[in-house]
Amino acid sequence: MQYINGLETFSAAGRSAVTLGKFDGLHKGHQKLVEKVTEYGRADGLNSIVCAFDMEPLCRRLNRPYQVLMTQEERKRHLEGQVDYLVSCPFTESFSQMSAEDFIRDVIAGLFQAAYVVVGTDFHFGYQKRGDVHMLAAYQHIYDYQLEVVDKERYEDREISSTFVKEALAAGDMALAETLLGYPYELEGTVEHGKKLGRTLGFPTFNVEPPKEKLLPPNGVYLEQVEVDGSWYNAIGNLGVKPTVTDSGRMLVESFLLDYSGNAYGKRVKIRLRAFRRPEQRFRDVEEMKRHVDMDIACGREFFAGSK
Repeated sequence: MQYINGLETFSAAGRSAVTLGKFDGLHKGHQKLVEKVTEYGRADGLNSIVCAFDMEPLCRRLNRPYQVLMTQEERKRHLEGQVDYLVSCPFTESFSQMSAEDFIRDVIAGLFQAAYVVVGTDFHFGYQKRGDVHMLAAYQHIYDYQLEVVDKERYEDREISSTFVKEALAAGDMALAETLLGYPYELEGTVEHGKKLGRTLGFPTFNVEPPKEKLLPPNGVYLEQVEVDGSWYNAIGNLGVKPTVTDSGRMLVESFLLDYSGNAYGKRVKIRLRAFRRPEQRFRDVEEMKRHVDMDIACGREFFAGSK
């Protein structure tokens, strides 16, 4: 898969099957769109393209917080081996001013040379969101592409959406988030040196700072799985600011891997948040903290023993 940052740098010979949207989280609904594009690409020998709108420039322009379920690096990793091109399209001011008709002519038909356009039922595009699936349908014969509108994936009585996933995260319901996404909610970062207090207490930990833009569930202790050097380890971890031992207020994930004895400082790791155990809290002293951590470790071993 080739990763392209910006429409102006995209260039590919031949026609394509393309899907477009924010693709924040690549949940089960998004995955249906990607699967369709992949099918068309393989069947007809077309370039398969995911065009993902990057909303960070818009948030910055409007002075809004920019938080996402999935970083660009994570999206690249999830789509690797599935499509030919992942095109990141920054939602700049000039791009937001493009009319829906110009977007169809210049981007979908012109740049991507689309033979198939695959979108969800609520897809909107162009200046003031004037473009929709009805406009795409009206123009398909003019620009010689075939439109496929894919119905929403549902969970119980509700459509799966990025908003639904965010609500599950806000509630600390990692099982529901995993069901909606189709994979455990993850974050990644580099293991850094800490105060090594955990080591003196008998549970050496990894300290990882989450990406600034990554949407996080509530602060607290989580049952985790951590990937180090290509291998996954069961773990428990505290997501938060560690109020018992520091007043820095810095957000970190401090993880204790249940069966790991190596040195991971400076290594890039992935962390899956599998289940919420308890809220983060300030303990009276380190001894009280250690007693709770010992109980967390026992809970983690029981949880992962039961999930095999």
